[in-house]
Order: sequence, then structure tokens, then C-alpha cells
Amino acid sequence: MSTASPRFPLGPFRPYPDNPILRPRGDSWESANLYNPAAIVEDDQVLLLYRAHADDIVSHVGLARSADGYHFDREPEPILSPEHPWESRGCEDPRVSKIDGVYYLTYTGYDGTTAQLCLATSTDLHVWTKHGPILPAGYDTFAPVDGDRGRTWSKAGVIHPQKIDGLYYLYFGEGAIFYATSSDLLHWTPCPQDRPIHTPTPGSWNERLVEIGAPPVVTDDGLLIFMINGAREGESTRVDYRCGQFAIALNDPTTVIAEMTVPWLRPQTAEELHGLVSNVTFVEGLVWFRGRWLAYYGQSDTTLAVAEYVPGRDDYR
Repeated sequence: MSTASPRFPLGPFRPYPDNPILRPRGDSWESANLYNPAAIVEDDQVLLLYRAHADDIVSHVGLARSADGYHFDREPEPILSPEHPWESRGCEDPRVSKIDGVYYLTYTGYDGTTAQLCLATSTDLHVWTKHGPILPAGYDTFAPVDGDRGRTWSKAGVIHPQKIDGLYYLYFGEGAIFYATSSDLLHWTPCPQDRPIHTPTPGSWNERLVEIGAPPVVTDDGLLIFMINGAREGESTRVDYRCGQFAIALNDPTTVIAEMTVPWLRPQTAEELHGLVSNVTFVEGLVWFRGRWLAYYGQSDTTLAVAEYVPGRDDYR
């Protein structure tokens, strides 16, 4: 698949002028808030696996399809819903990779107190096998930021779909960012909790936390480009979430070698400045589709939007 020879940093991206592209609807499971989507291209369509919930704030994962990347048709029922104690308060914030015909969906299982990175697999996006939390109890991705408080907390995992030196790599974390390796995509060995590969930058737009965004893009010169999220305290709100990027070399897959020092997306519109969690742009999906990069993101945990980058267009410079 041609991707117009991506280079770091990817972009510039421009928000789609008709955002939001998906909103809550009706009085059902997606009636209150709809946001934070995974994205993948299948059969010349963009598929979004998005988080949504009603007023109870118990999240489910829904599925929407689009022939143009901007206008989506939603399935009426969620494709993933809480079933087990560790996810009793929600299946949140999915990311997806397809490997050898199998979809590997990482998501946050939340029980009201503890967030844990979970894994589910499917061959059709509708019937899922849940493999439960995939990191050890007691692993806290905020420990390098806030100190080790003896709790379990892990979120946000993206799987690079090709092996590197015989192993698959998972990049994960909220607070700081870490990696894990696997030979079978089901059982993962994380790096030590006190050795993250990326941490917040004091005095910067991401000084409170960093969090992994979308699965990486591979460049011709051997880099993995990651969309990431960062946050600091807002001037008039609890948080200010923005979107950035960093790069890792394939020949050194545990070291960040380049980072954007300014965000490529920040809250600007009414939907991004006001919502369930105000002042948020939060990217989780990135695809190459019909000659353009499409980055899908949540707006203040309430609506869903897209930004685009068309390589070679002068007005994108």
C-alpha cells in the first residue's frame, strides 16, 4: 500500500471543517458521549471502533463504516460490552491492529477503581474472544510521574503488526509510556515499571502526562511514527489535552529518538473546549486512505472528529 513515503513528523494535519463527524444519538447505549476511536481500512472503507456510553458512563465499543472517511454509518448495537468484573464499569478507548487475518483489539477495562489494559481478538469484528488484562497486577504506568503508590493502573496499548527481531512489540501507557514484547501476541512481557521509554516534559504542553495514541506508521528510512497525547493543567479547566508525535527506530525499538516539541492539534472549537471532560483533543486512530492521512480523535470526551493531511498539496504547508 502506498503511503506517499511518510516522514517524521507526519503532517501538517488540518481539522475537517464539518467536524464533529459522529455525535451521541438517541436514548440508547451511545446517547450521552461518543469519542476516542480506533481506525482501520478494510474493503476500501474506513472502519471506526469507537467508545460511547449513556448517562451511566459505562462504556461500550461501537462500529461505524465510511466510503469516504468522513461520513459514517453506525451499527445499531455495540460490538464489545462489559462482561467481566475487571471491566464492569466500561470497555474504554480501543486501538486495533490486524495481523494474519486476526484483529487484535486493546482496550481499557475499568471497574470503577482500577484501569487495566485488556486484549480481545476477532476474525470478523463482531465475535470477540476476551483475553483479559495483559499486564501484571501492580503495574502502574503513572508510577514514574506520581511515585509508586502500590496500585494497578494501565491504559492505552498499540501493537506494531510486524515482528522486530522475532518479537512483537506493544507500546502502552498513560502517565508515562512503556513497551512490552510477545512471541504469540497473547502473552506480553512488559519492561520494568521504573524504565519507561517516554515521560512528561516539565514546563511543556505534556508536563502532566503522556499517553500512546495510534498504532505506528513505518517510514521508508526505518522509523516508527507514533501519534501520542499529552496533558497539562488547563488555565481555566482541570486539564488541557493536546496531540503530538514521537519516533522510534526499527533497529532500536525501545528508544524514542525524536519528538515534536509542539502539538500538532489542540482544543480550539466549541466541542473541544466544552464537554464531559472539557479542553481535550485525544487521538487514537490513524489511517492512509485514498491519498490522504486521516487522524481520528475525540473532542472533550463527547464527540468524534477527524483531521487530514494530503501530501503534496501546497495549501497544507
